[in-house]
Amino acid sequence: MSGGVEWALHCCVVLTSVEEPVPATKLAELHDVSASYLAKQLQALSRAGLVRSVQGKAGGYVLTREPASITVLDVVEAVDGPGQAFTCTEIRQRGPLATPAESCTAPCPIARAMTGADAAWRAALQAVSIADLVQDVASTSGPAAMAGISAWLSAPDA
Repeated sequence: MSGGVEWALHCCVVLTSVEEPVPATKLAELHDVSASYLAKQLQALSRAGLVRSVQGKAGGYVLTREPASITVLDVVEAVDGPGQAFTCTEIRQRGPLATPAESCTAPCPIARAMTGADAAWRAALQAVSIADLVQDVASTSGPAAMAGISAWLSAPDA
């Protein structure tokens, strides 16, 4: 999983704290990350329909849906793509003791284990929404954390 997923998830969480669009540069400043790299993650979220870009002087990014309807898996797939984490290359059919293709009638145990792990991982990420993450912020960063983020993001630039 790329680092962009973490950045995109943090952006989705903090965007729940404001009503107005937030510029990518302000989100980058808040998280002390590269503005150009973060812009790519926000564009991926936009292509997936999770955020919308608002143009103009008061422009920036806003969530397109209620936080409870955006899952962590939605964000992961927007940034890293929907492909599985493991791709079987049928290594058992190579080398000096290769198993003949006609004998490979079922996926190998490694492919089955990895496919099962991928399914479990996706199910776990599908079960957590952005709203769930927002709720957890209060317990890990204090009850005033989201209000502080909202005030900082909403403050006019000096």
